[in-house]
Amino acid sequence: MNPISFDPKAFVASLPLLPGVYRMLDASGQVLYVGKAGQLKKRVSSYFQKTNISPRIRLMVSHIANIEITVTRTEAEALLLENNLIKSLKPRYNILFRDDKSYPYIVLTGEQFPRLAYYRGATARQHQYFGPYPNSYAAKESITLLQKVFRLRTCEDSVFNNRTRPCLLHQIQRCTAPCVGLISVEDYATDVRNAALMLQGKHDEVEVRLRTAMEQASAAQHYEQAAALRDQLQALHTVQQKQFMESGKATDADIVAVVELNGVICVNLAMVRGGRHLGDKHFFPQNAEGQSVAEVLEAFLAQHYLSRSVPPLILTSPEIAAEALETLFSEQAGHKVLIRHSASGERRQWLDMAQSNALLALQQQAGLQAGQMLRLETLRNALVMPQLTRIECFDISHTMGEATVASCVVYDNLAIRPTEYRRYNITGITGGDDYAAMRQALLRRYQKLQQGEGKRPDLVLIDGGAGQLGVAIEVMAELNLTDIQLMGVAKGVERKPGMEQLLLPQQEKPLQLAPDSPALHLIQQVRDEAHRFAITGHRAQRGKARTASMLEEISGIGEKRRRNLLARFGGLKGVLQASVEELAQVEGISPALAEKIHQQLH
Repeated sequence: MNPISFDPKAFVASLPLLPGVYRMLDASGQVLYVGKAGQLKKRVSSYFQKTNISPRIRLMVSHIANIEITVTRTEAEALLLENNLIKSLKPRYNILFRDDKSYPYIVLTGEQFPRLAYYRGATARQHQYFGPYPNSYAAKESITLLQKVFRLRTCEDSVFNNRTRPCLLHQIQRCTAPCVGLISVEDYATDVRNAALMLQGKHDEVEVRLRTAMEQASAAQHYEQAAALRDQLQALHTVQQKQFMESGKATDADIVAVVELNGVICVNLAMVRGGRHLGDKHFFPQNAEGQSVAEVLEAFLAQHYLSRSVPPLILTSPEIAAEALETLFSEQAGHKVLIRHSASGERRQWLDMAQSNALLALQQQAGLQAGQMLRLETLRNALVMPQLTRIECFDISHTMGEATVASCVVYDNLAIRPTEYRRYNITGITGGDDYAAMRQALLRRYQKLQQGEGKRPDLVLIDGGAGQLGVAIEVMAELNLTDIQLMGVAKGVERKPGMEQLLLPQQEKPLQLAPDSPALHLIQQVRDEAHRFAITGHRAQRGKARTASMLEEISGIGEKRRRNLLARFGGLKGVLQASVEELAQVEGISPALAEKIHQQLH
């Protein structure tokens, strides 16, 4: 359809009263908005007939040059397609949530002696997974508590398979040392079953099992075994008092509350598994200005749950029409999923708690933003840049010229933006040449900007002195980006925080801000983050290079044997600790080659 001849009235008249998805496009073909409807004709026509729509939606409608539609069989199917398109296209007028790739789980692995471990990533059928947990702290705290009761192993297979005596965890009574046969397969399997029951919220069943086993052992005059079971019961009671029981029912549920404060919206997700509150997670949506809390809640539920596991019950505040979501979630999960708003008793308390936590998060966010606003305003005044919003900062990291890595971090709209960070592995330069490294990083970053890709920074910080700043000036001149303000951040004579000198191309003397200046604090915040990000990347590159080179220097060790060694021992550290006999057990490694590897590594 020709955008110039787009006639909304004629287009709407041609639409069917069927479920489907619509995509609104601007004159350049960019998708402005993706939506779903139970009846396409009614939903799309509402954009051109309503007079009380928000200014933001009115602006979007003014840019519509074309609308594409896809008819689906059901509204639930339209919901799924809508969510997939939003995630892939990220339209500028859709409510967007940051996509957390994975939540942490606790896993009991499928070996003969299962391992209790913290886990993120794709699940495998042979293991048991419990969760998800809202954050890593909640998952790791649960593992620590379970260790006190059931003393399951937590070590990697590479360590477990090579132990010759019990480790420190056994000595402090956090592991039963199955690695050296100090517990039978049957007794260990009993501990694993009880741990799984605990993670499922079946605490009473675990207590009955332990008490029955203790009484049977005592009756059979197996007093040592009875004493061990007694200790487990005592540890179980301690753990229950500390964390485990907040509900009398083994309920799995998520509680989702959406709250607005001064135009800012927060979604609070609380997770209850096995009747136990695991913790909360906050989400601040993008592009939510002018949207109602109900619209934000619908967007969150679709984007959050259509790519991960769904509990049988979701409690929400506010109330929404959830029939299509219930249908889709139930099909996806393989069990019935209920989305409810009205609740009483304990469930009402859960909803109130989620609303209170969302409000608290909004208040904290407002406080943080006020502090960042003060810092930014002070820097704007110091540099006479009233429109300053976006800052990008570069740093170089290496060890004596080895594994040089450049980092670029971004501060925009009063916050650090990790999703926009970039690292550059620097190649083709003389080791230790920081000027050449900075030049390469800046060219790689801003050649794309010159070609019309990416966002334009208002200020570029260079971590370094006059030399590095001079390189930046040359690069920006070559790329015809001289309108972007540059600043070098030198550490000063004494190299102490607060004594930084700010080098500006248009000034002969460095700008020295007071140590307690909010503007300097903002510069330090961004500079330190660039430094941290560069060092992290450099250490990873250096570790890879050194691991590969140590084994590559041994004749007879090719890519396959090197890979087998690292996989068998869990990395270079494990290979270094292995004996000649252990090395010889690796596929492709003969006794003679094992002796040679051991000699050269030591």
